Amino acid sequence: MAIRAPLSLPKSSASPEIERLRHLTLGGWVAEVVKYVTLVMLAITFVLPFYWMVSSALKNDAQIYVVPPTWIPNPAFWENFATAWASQPFNEYVINTVVRYAVPYTIGTVLSSAVVAYGFSRIKWPGRETLFYLCLGTMMVPFQVQMVPLFMIFKQLGWINSFLPLVVPAFFGSPYFIFMLRQFFMTIPAELSDAARIDGASEWDILFRIVLPLSRPALTVVALFAFIGAWNDYLGPLIYIHDSDMLVLAQGVHNMSRAFQFNSTVQNAYPYLMAVSTIVVIPIVTLFFFGQRMFIEGISMTGIKE
Repeated sequence: MAIRAPLSLPKSSASPEIERLRHLTLGGWVAEVVKYVTLVMLAITFVLPFYWMVSSALKNDAQIYVVPPTWIPNPAFWENFATAWASQPFNEYVINTVVRYAVPYTIGTVLSSAVVAYGFSRIKWPGRETLFYLCLGTMMVPFQVQMVPLFMIFKQLGWINSFLPLVVPAFFGSPYFIFMLRQFFMTIPAELSDAARIDGASEWDILFRIVLPLSRPALTVVALFAFIGAWNDYLGPLIYIHDSDMLVLAQGVHNMSRAFQFNSTVQNAYPYLMAVSTIVVIPIVTLFFFGQRMFIEGISMTGIKE
């Protein structure tokens, strides 16, 4: 007589989140509904200004100043984007912003901050913690306090009316990014570095061949923050750059706004300003959209280990 094996019940293929929802009580369901309604309302709150900017860019003066406001442009004036962009040399502003400022600034910030953070996190030397806290203390000094002394220094160096005062300091590290990378580097097992040292690797080899490849999420966060900061920077170029052919996008948008402010006869001034602002914002939104996975991963993992 054959002995049959006991029947095994099939395991549930539902995800842990679905299993959690199945066991919720009435109070738990109410809490879930309130949570998601709150999240949806907050999302609408954040998206609404961007939608209004894009919507205003597609209107004319008649639709802009109507009361109550029109949320959906009818008809939509898509030519506002091309007309507004051609009103000033924005192509030149883009080249100045990206090639001469944002990209060198980002490269300098990532490289220098990574090197300093590696020294603070993976190498033991006397006074390391003291110097690290001193580095963090510089974050409490506002830029308004540094503005005049820095201008005097760069003027003595002959760097005024160039991008050097904006780019060169980035190659000496940023306290905030040094802190972020240090916290991330401390989550990487020290055994990897010890094994590399036994094999004869130098500290530079360990940094560039082991630590940095494992720190791509954190490096992505630093690169995004640095690029966005340079892309949106207005005060720095305003202080150091004077020639009109060296202006950046933030200055171009501001000059366009002032031109429309002092010339009330310009038709569709507000839609044109919103059109240019939309074009300027789109690259940043696109960067975050494609890098959001590594961005969120880097933010969530930074600071796990003290």
